[in-house]
Amino acid sequence: MIQLTDGAVDAVRQAIEGAGAQVEGLRIMVEAGGCAGLKYMMGLVSDINPNDILVERDGVKVYVDEASLPHLYGTTVDFVSGLEGAGFTFNNPTATNSCSCGKSFS
Repeated sequence: MIQLTDGAVDAVRQAIEGAGAQVEGLRIMVEAGGCAGLKYMMGLVSDINPNDILVERDGVKVYVDEASLPHLYGTTVDFVSGLEGAGFTFNNPTATNSCSCGKSFS
């Protein structure tokens, strides 16, 4: 399944608290596109699909649709900040190739 680091949990929690609306959690999915063939998509969600897979850590809920799960299995999601900026990173053991931005893979 998907793992979230402490940094990712804190970042998602802050995003939910700052949303200003009722939010159920974070959706992570994979779509066709990006420079390597597939791309990660993320966003806060207020409505959940009953077929979604739920991953929960320390009260933070992450929803993954069934079609994306095989592409994300074993992935660790982190939130890092550095000189180039801050953002989520994906350490995906199923990816055979990825682009330099870290948001696209195959």
